[in-house]
Amino acid sequence: MPSKSAKPRRPEPREKSAARRVAIVAFPGVTLLDISGPAQVFAELQAIELPGAGYSLSYLSASGGLVPTDVGMMIDTAPISSIRPNQVDTLVIPGGPGIWALRQDAVMIEWISEVLPRARRVASVCLGAFALAWTGALDGKRAATHWRYCPRLADGFPKISVEPNAIFVKDGRVWTSAGVSAGIDLALAMIEEDFGHTTALDIARRLVVFLKRPGGQSQFSTVLAAQASDVEGRFSALHAWIIENIAGDLKVETLAGKAGMSPRTFARAYTSRTGMTPASGVEALRVETARLLLESSEIRGVVDVARRAGFGDDERMRRAFIRHLGISPSEYRSRFSG
Repeated sequence: MPSKSAKPRRPEPREKSAARRVAIVAFPGVTLLDISGPAQVFAELQAIELPGAGYSLSYLSASGGLVPTDVGMMIDTAPISSIRPNQVDTLVIPGGPGIWALRQDAVMIEWISEVLPRARRVASVCLGAFALAWTGALDGKRAATHWRYCPRLADGFPKISVEPNAIFVKDGRVWTSAGVSAGIDLALAMIEEDFGHTTALDIARRLVVFLKRPGGQSQFSTVLAAQASDVEGRFSALHAWIIENIAGDLKVETLAGKAGMSPRTFARAYTSRTGMTPASGVEALRVETARLLLESSEIRGVVDVARRAGFGDDERMRRAFIRHLGISPSEYRSRFSG
């Protein structure tokens, strides 16, 4: 019998799990941010103690070597032949003006086609959705791409259900995202799926990302759309004043007086320039204000947020959030607050 004073046997140290390979393809004319955005998000995991295996990043092109991006910078890549299709955990296909020539690259398209059924997860950023469409990977699925190319994707591939406003779409193990910065949102969502909300939020903060947006949110906020429509910036000063007085009584007469117009002329001019009625414009700015307040750890109650943002009560704010963001204030806070 072993002695009662014998020290307990130490367990054998567990072997560290192998990192999951994220393979990002590159081609001449690829959009730099489509690659660097998701890559930086994935790379930030190295600075965090994880409960499981992290990621290893591979940048691949048809023959390897330096690949020119759309802004002239070069990306050093390994040849796709150096990675077997069954070694890829997550495949990311970026977009860029060079995507159309990629369709003629039989070697790359064949390699992508071999990886697709083997990878745990496949994704595209911006115009990379067309590469997935050419392989048939998006048939029968919902998908997103840059808003300018949604009609082209829908017309060219009727089996795909294109969601023109989505930042990113996850349909099974296939992920697609909208233009450029949406690749960052997509990568954060993947990290949230693999490592949880807290880790994804930590990385968003490390990268000083303003907002970790849900995939179903519109590619443009209502305010941004209004600013884009008001090309002369005629109401920029008014919008700034509204934000400074967001909890006040912002009726049309008050706004018209600030703009130096009669209420009728102001309402007509504002709607014509921004595409929104004055009431809708104020509501949109209140939603933007409430979003920031909900992300703050200093303001606890939703009712207090509604009051500070000028909604008056939380139910009115809830309806406005559903209209503009597709989620309730409570759900928004649970996703994005500290």
